[in-house]
Formats: sequence, structure tokens, C-alpha cells
Amino acid sequence: MIQSISFQDVCLRTAMGRIFYGWWIVLSCFTIGLYVSSILFFGFTAFIDPLVQEFGWSYTQVSFAASLRGLEMGIFAPLVGFLVDRFGSRHLILCGVICVGLGLILLSYTQSLLMFYGAFLLLGFGAGGCTSVVTMAAVGNWFKKKIGIALGVLSAGFGASGLLIPFIVWLIEVVHWRTTLILLGLGMWVIGIPLSFVVRDKPETYGYLPDGETAKGSHVPNEKRTQKPIPFREALRNKSFLYLNAAEFIRMMLVTGVTTHAMPYLGSMGMSRTTAGLVVAGIPLTSIVGRIGLGWLGDHHEKTRIMFFSFLMMGVGMLTFCYPQQPWMIFFFLFFFPPGFGGSMVLRGAILREYFGRSLFGRMLGVIMGSASVGGIMGPTLAGFVFDTTGNYQYVWFAFSGLIFLSSCLILRIKTVLDTP
Repeated sequence: MIQSISFQDVCLRTAMGRIFYGWWIVLSCFTIGLYVSSILFFGFTAFIDPLVQEFGWSYTQVSFAASLRGLEMGIFAPLVGFLVDRFGSRHLILCGVICVGLGLILLSYTQSLLMFYGAFLLLGFGAGGCTSVVTMAAVGNWFKKKIGIALGVLSAGFGASGLLIPFIVWLIEVVHWRTTLILLGLGMWVIGIPLSFVVRDKPETYGYLPDGETAKGSHVPNEKRTQKPIPFREALRNKSFLYLNAAEFIRMMLVTGVTTHAMPYLGSMGMSRTTAGLVVAGIPLTSIVGRIGLGWLGDHHEKTRIMFFSFLMMGVGMLTFCYPQQPWMIFFFLFFFPPGFGGSMVLRGAILREYFGRSLFGRMLGVIMGSASVGGIMGPTLAGFVFDTTGNYQYVWFAFSGLIFLSSCLILRIKTVLDTP
């Protein structure tokens, strides 16, 4: 009771300052996502060459760890989706932050490939608890009309992680990759634990409706009056939901393959490690344009059409990535590919929220991210295998380009299943 009253006081103060508390939740989740993705998603490519040089492992073996990291969206995602719908986001984020910090420290003590994979399993479990499904569900509970821009700002944290990648590359060069992991693990606890306490669950508990509207008396929220939820099992069999799953499978295959192998690929094409690091840093940074811009467009136009456009952008960007020898091709890659995948990530959640409602959001997002994780596992491993066997990444990049163009057609077949005004 004391905690509830205290939080209501905070809500009143922020409301008086014209800042809806939901935006503080967005900011906290933004920061946690920025830190985690800078290390485990976009920044992991900086660790590949040092690991290969020290242990003599193949690129396929090392990149498979990135696939295990993808379990945050795979085996764990449907379970996490159920837990967040049942128990809320706050406790899961706290546990996830603790596990990520511990996993990074354990990873620094790696002496064998088995130990390396074991640490990444723990990291996947922790990342699943403090990013993706959990943070999107937390934000999805507090927003409806502004869900596109809210999720865009949230996911911009993943894009802003590019700011830390040059620092991680420099830190590896100065203090070795093992010490770097220890410092990053401690930083996860220092930053993430306090921020996890900012997160709260449904706004109705504190006298608000989504987007900051005020509930009066016993007024029933509009969402409950105007939307007719469908059973979870029926939602899983819905064709639109299946189309979204298939598109996400292919999208994540591309994204994880490119982000994991970007530095080794660019290095194999003659680019210096410093320059390649700047290009890799540019991937998440330029994705912010798509995350916020396409998220905002999704609030004002048909979401499926905007997501279709984002897939086309990825396809064009993927084609230009096949020719990094030309500097202007790298420019076009950064112009099309990152904003495309950044925007599609936001629109995926926005489509789920609008087309299927809030009551099943966590579970359905968990299932979609589980499907995406299969592609996420295949992408880095397939790209590493192709390079190990042919000495060239371009074959797999061309194949990825064709797949993303084909999958864009599935997006246009998605239809709403709710009765909305």
C-alpha cells in the first residue's frame, strides 16, 4: 500500500509537469536496451577476431554463440511472454539485468568452447528478461494511440547502442577482451538495477488510461469496451499472425547474419578494423531514423503498408552491402538497410498491439520472437559456414536479398482480427 501511494504521488507530480509516467518507463527501457544491445547484439562482432586469434576457433564456431544469444527470442521468448502477461515486467527486468551482468563476467573467464557457449546461454536468458518482449510489453501497456512512436523511442535504444561500439572496440585494444567483459558486466548492474525499479505495469492501477488519459470513477477503459479479444489458441492459428511470423523469421535471419559478420566481412574486403568498426557503429545509429520515423508513420497511416516499405528498404540495402569496395555503396547500405530493419522491428509490435489487442500482447510477441529466433540462429551460422567453405560472404548476402523481397509480400496479407471503432 505504501508503495502504491508513493507511486501515485509520483504520477501526480509528473502529470502536473505534463510528463506522462509512461514516458519515464520508455526512457528506462530505452537505456537498458541501449546497453545490452551494444554488447550482445551490435557490438559482439568486435569480439570475434580476438576470440579466433586466441583460441583458433572457426568463424562458424564463434558465430554459433550469437545464435545461442538469440535464445532470448527463441526458447525463452514464449515463456517470457507468458510470464510478463501473468506477473508484469518489473521483476523480470530486474532478474534479466542481474543475469546479463553475471553472464558477461563468466564469459570473461572462458577457457573452452563449451564454457563459451554456456556463458552465452546465461546471457540469452538474461537478455530475454530485460529487453525485447518484456520492455515492449511494459510500454505496450501504457500506450495505444501513440504506440508506434512510443515503441520507436524504446527501440531507438538499440540503435543508439552504436555510440558505444567504438568505445568497446577501443577498450578491447587497450585492456584486452577479458577485462572489457568484466567492466561491461559490472556496468550492467550499476545502470540496469536502479532503472528496473522505474518500470510499472498497467496504468489503470494508478488512475490512468493508455496515453495518459484520465479514468473517471468506474469508467471502463475504451479498449475493453470496443475490442473483442480472441482466445490465444485461435490467435495462434490466425493467418495474419502466421504471415507475420514468417516475415519475422526471414527478417531476423538477415539482421543477425549482417550484424554478427559485418566486421569480419568488411575486413576480408580490405577495410581496416577501425573503419569497419565505424561502419558497424553506423548500423544501429542510422536505424534510429527508421525506428522513430517509421514508427511515427505507423501511427498515422496503415501499419502494414509502412512495414512493407521497410522490408523493401532492407532488400535494397542488402544488395548494396554486396559491393563494399565502393564507398558510396556503404553509404547506400547505411541509408536503406538499418532504417528498414529498425522500422520493421517497431511496426511488428505496433501491428500486434492494434490488430490483436493488449491482453495477449506479451504471449503473442513471445511466439513471434520465438519464430524470429530460428532465423536469428540460422543467419550468423549460415553466413559463417559460407565464408569458411567458400572464402566469400557475398553468396549469402545475395540470397538474403532475394528472401527479404519475397517476404515483403506476406506483410500486405496481414489483416486485423479485432472489432475496433
